[in-house]
Amino acid sequence: MATQDFKRKLAAILSADVKGYSRLMGEDEEATVRTITAYREVMINLIKENNGRVMDAKGDNLLSEFPSVVDAIRCSVEIQRGFKVRNEKLPVHRRMEFRIGINLGDVIEEKESIYGDGVNVAARLEGLAEGREICISGTAYDQIGKKLPLGYEYLGEHSVKNIAEPIRVYKVLMEPEYAGKVIGEEKPKPTQWRWASLVAAVIVVVGALAIWNIYFRPPPIKPASVERMAFPLPDKPSIAVLPFTNISGDPEQGYFSDGITEDLITDLSKISGLFVIARNSVFTYKGRAVKIEEVGRELGVRYVLEGSVRKANDRVRITAQLVDATTEGHLWAERYDRDLKDIFALQDEVTHKIVAALAVKLTEGEQMRLVRKYTDNMEAYDSVLKGKEYKYRYTKDANVQARQMYERAIELDPEFAFAYSLLALTHFQEWSFGWSQDPRTLEQAFELAQRAIALDESLPLGHAILGMVYLWKKQHEQAIAELENAIALSPNDADGLATLGDLLNWDGKPEKAIGLVKKAMRLNPMYPVWYLWNLGHTYFLMGRYEEAIETLKRARDRNPNFLPAHVYLAASYSEHGRQKEARAEVAEVKKLSPHTSMEAWRQRLPYKDQAVLERLVDSLRKAGLK
Repeated sequence: MATQDFKRKLAAILSADVKGYSRLMGEDEEATVRTITAYREVMINLIKENNGRVMDAKGDNLLSEFPSVVDAIRCSVEIQRGFKVRNEKLPVHRRMEFRIGINLGDVIEEKESIYGDGVNVAARLEGLAEGREICISGTAYDQIGKKLPLGYEYLGEHSVKNIAEPIRVYKVLMEPEYAGKVIGEEKPKPTQWRWASLVAAVIVVVGALAIWNIYFRPPPIKPASVERMAFPLPDKPSIAVLPFTNISGDPEQGYFSDGITEDLITDLSKISGLFVIARNSVFTYKGRAVKIEEVGRELGVRYVLEGSVRKANDRVRITAQLVDATTEGHLWAERYDRDLKDIFALQDEVTHKIVAALAVKLTEGEQMRLVRKYTDNMEAYDSVLKGKEYKYRYTKDANVQARQMYERAIELDPEFAFAYSLLALTHFQEWSFGWSQDPRTLEQAFELAQRAIALDESLPLGHAILGMVYLWKKQHEQAIAELENAIALSPNDADGLATLGDLLNWDGKPEKAIGLVKKAMRLNPMYPVWYLWNLGHTYFLMGRYEEAIETLKRARDRNPNFLPAHVYLAASYSEHGRQKEARAEVAEVKKLSPHTSMEAWRQRLPYKDQAVLERLVDSLRKAGLK
């Protein structure tokens, strides 16, 4: 980067994101996209009104700069107060709460982008804030004084990832009763420093022994944290791979670090001797400042892998460390600086280092599957990673954008098997979500999945898509066989296990399905709403209506627009003799899908045993669905 291409300046940086965004998307992606679009427009307008400039607004993240700290904090308060009013009109579980961090620091400006520690500190402050909160740095606090009718709470100094020195953190108190007040200890003002230094010297002399005990004596190992796990530890080494931090200085490179993280999860999931938490759950920690012990406790794992990625031109630097969450002791750490073309060999090496550190023995098949190389074309690989970023937005438009990326990857490398499987997935999602009325859509998914497996039969995703297509073709034996193949290739694939459970339900084997769905939930503790529907469907088929009702109500409450939850809840209420509640759910079904009919359900639902289908139809008719 030539010096004439950028300039340095001092700026107030505002970084914002949505608390629990992954959960909101998992429960109802379309409603979430509508809400975030409306809220983002409000934020952009307020930023402009307060003399700010939006630098990035992707997904749930928003980055902006202001010439004045006063403008930045005034804007953030207006945002939070405005969204509080808007959120009151939404159900509690659908409210969109923003976390905001503000820092005054030196940044590098290049064209329409800003980089540097000034930006990174704002992002870290955002991660320290809770929903509806604003956290500011000490540098911002020193400038704001009493220029605004606000209060502040000193939260102490915090050491944050990739920032060398601890940062002073203050929370903005927006309630009128706090105006002009500061809670907690403040940083001494310059005129107070001589007195503060004298006091500090006395404290140091008097408290030397206490300081030694608190800060320098090695902390004791506390295996008791195992007892506080949210779930019992598995009987094999358990691991969660946290999203690797993008330290490239370019927020647009986030897709690449996310892709590296997902590749490592995919590779580790192929190892039967490990217990690997699913992507859906670990990515709820993205951008958050969390403690390793907290992650281990919440996910019920002993080991956590964390790291960072820096990509520049044709070079990539990856750092990774494996930590025991019960002791916070490091088992292994390494830094790699390689050519980008060596990225697959690098990932293989990291995977084998983890396996060695945890003393896991690989089977012969696993050893072969872990030696993989997707493609020799780095541009094709990059297109796949960009496509996967769109994939997880679960909207019609994002699905089209993902497809374009995968098609580009195949143009660059016609033998890229993984790209074919992802392209097949876009067609299957288009069909299953009802985004396309083209009868060939499902067949296109089928043909592309077959092509992927022909190029690489060890691709779990290719087999999984084939299995799902076979199900909707009502070829149950082939469907189950393909999903069993997928799980044999990736024993820790939570979605694969839940999907196999779904297939067994349609095949009339709910007794076998229930264990698979519950295992998927353990591998993916922050599971999406369709897992709950899956389990509720299982209970319904087994005649366990009280458990079906309880489970399906949880699915409905998490996503009121999830039609299958209402349908099977109505049927479960009907079978349980609770017709009033059944009719209420049927009313919701008609509201969500006004043109639905029993004949359409009879034609579409892939039950192997027609008697089971008729039982469902009869219970829904009793509840008032025609």
